[in-house]
This record gives sequence, C-alpha cells and structure tokens, in this order.
Amino acid sequence: MTDAPIAWTDPDRARAFNAWLLAATPTHNLLPDTVRLASADASFRRYFRVHTAHGASCIIMDAPPAQEDCRPFVKVAGLMADAGLQAPRVLAWDEPQGFMLLSDLGALTMLEVINQHNEAERPQRAYTLYREAVDVLVNWQLASRPDVLPAYDDALLSRELALFPDWYAEKHRGIAVDSTLRGKLDALFAQIKDSNLNALGGARVYVHRDFMPRNLMVMGSSNVESVQFSDGPPLGKSTPHRDERGSATPKAHAVTSAGALGVLDFQDAVYGPITYDIASLMRDAFISWPEDFVLEITVRYWEQARKAGLPVGDDFGEFYRAVEWMGLQRHLKILGIFARLTLRDGKPKYLADTPRFIAYARSTCARYRALGPLMVLLDEIEGNETRVGYTF
Repeated sequence: MTDAPIAWTDPDRARAFNAWLLAATPTHNLLPDTVRLASADASFRRYFRVHTAHGASCIIMDAPPAQEDCRPFVKVAGLMADAGLQAPRVLAWDEPQGFMLLSDLGALTMLEVINQHNEAERPQRAYTLYREAVDVLVNWQLASRPDVLPAYDDALLSRELALFPDWYAEKHRGIAVDSTLRGKLDALFAQIKDSNLNALGGARVYVHRDFMPRNLMVMGSSNVESVQFSDGPPLGKSTPHRDERGSATPKAHAVTSAGALGVLDFQDAVYGPITYDIASLMRDAFISWPEDFVLEITVRYWEQARKAGLPVGDDFGEFYRAVEWMGLQRHLKILGIFARLTLRDGKPKYLADTPRFIAYARSTCARYRALGPLMVLLDEIEGNETRVGYTF
C-alpha cells in the first residue's frame, strides 16, 4: 500500500472523477482533500483511499470501463458476503464511468505482516495467518453452487496454458515455437488439463483464482504488533487424521470463523477444480515456503475440508498430487502473464518473480515421471542442465 497523491494521464477522466467524488461526498461524508493512492494492480484498475468526517475511511475503485468490467466484482462481492466472508461492500457505483466506492478492509495485507519478520521467523510467525486463510477458503468453498460463476473448463485452461509458449517462451525468451515444440507442449498440456479437470472425481467449487497473501487483508490491524501469532505445531510433524469422512455434499453452514482476514481481487472468480485456491495460497507469486510448511498447511486444509464435507477425497497423497498438477498449470500461466505485462503493458516489475515460478514448475516436474519431458523443455528454454529424480 502507498500514500501517494493521485496522478492522472487523462485530463477528461480526472475531471469526471472529481465531479463524481463531489457528488458522492454529501451522502457518504467523504473528505475529498484526503484522497490518496492506495494501490494499483496488474490490470487497469487503481484504488484510492479517502477518509470520512466520522474518522473512518473508504476505498475508491477507478476502473476505466473501456478496459474493465466491474459487474463480476459486484457479483462475487455479494457471493462472498452471503458466505460470511469479509469482502468490500459496494457503497456507491457509477457503472458507466467505472467509479466505485467500497468499504475499507484496512491497509495491512497478510503478505506485509509476514514480510515484517526475518526469514528464519516467518514460517512460525505466519502459521496463524495461514490457518485463518484456510478458514476463509473452506467457508468460501462451502458456499459453492453450480451455474453461478463461469466454468473453469477445458477452453479456459487451454487459453491460460497458451500464454506460456506465446508470451514467455517465444516473445520473452526468444524461443521459436515451431510445430515440433508446439506438438510436444500440446501433448503435455493435455495431460495437465486432464488431471486438473478429472482428479478427485472432477470436484468443483467456487475458485477465487488469486487466493494469496497479497490479496488477504489483516482486519483491524494498523501494525504487525497487533496481530496475535501462534507458534503452531513443529513444522513437518503433522500427519493426516484417518477418521471417518463426512458427507460428500458440503454442509449448508460454515464450520469455522471467516472474519479474521478480508478478501480482495476476486473479480475473476470461477467455478472449477477444488485444488486451485490451496495451490495458489501455498505457491505464492511473492513469497516461497519450505516444503514442510507447504505440506503442513495443505494437510490442515485437507483435514478441515473433509470434516466440512467438501469433496477432497480420503487419500491425502492423491489430493496432494492433484494440487501439485493444478499448481503447475498456474505456474505456467503466470509465467506467460508476467511476460505479457512487461512486453505489452509496460509493467516490467513482475518479471523479477519469474525465477520463482520456474523453480515451482521444475520442482513439480521432478516428482512425476510423466512430466519429465516438460522439465527438459523448461531447462532448454532457461538454458539449464536437466537433473531428475522422480518420486512417482
């Protein structure tokens, strides 16, 4: 989060914003002189913070309608509220101009809290926050219904995977994606899609698609000292319980508290594989964890999801394989997106995190014999020597 004044490149949009803000001020007791940039994301959206006469604050979304459709945001915000999650409430919306006034979930993200600790302390200090994130995720998934959100289907998976050869390999790395290479990638992508669509009996739930610490807000905290941490169990010592599994049909009510963390950046939510959001949470774009910590939290999620009746299966090994293959699809997609953000949109800062996703992808490929050819291709693209030691 920043506290910078607002800069406008389009004078007409600046005038439209000032007129909208002036009109919204009396109803919501806003203080226009306090408007400051809160954050900007990888899209064309920007977020401002404005204070009110009552000592509170609100968030303003600036989403140019030519580039951004706010209707999915409004719809998913309603779904999250119905699920008992802390998501921004829409207080005012000028749909034709793309200005929206939202409730403020605070200025401190889960990622910022975690990063205020040194590397040695982070896993233990972050343990409570990740447990709270699991609570939020389970409650979000329990609210799932078919035919409400767009389907995360073969067509969408294919479009996302195509970002890797088109933008990362060819345009960023300068690798000619000829018919031979394209054929190899298509065959590997077919395996990844088959796993992601059919693993765990094809279980489907609501999927946030960017469920990660940067998009989770620590509610009611202005600094790290106000966050109550738990040391948690010794990392790497947890094992899955083998109790009887509940109903395969999600229960109609939440079984945990989902009020500790607020949720942002959910406008791209879909109805898709149950493994996606836990893969996103534990294989983050901006922070990496030791394998024992990843396993610890993933086991906790799986146990909690089973008890709640979510269709995560009875075998943690099978579930974890599905998570890893789902994560691989996401890693390849993000490599393509980060290259596109740099080359098309002029946002080069994201490329600094591409080595993290290459490492994620290689780690998964090294564990599964069927993915060996993909690791070879990745190493050819990156100019590395392939070393493998499969476990499956």
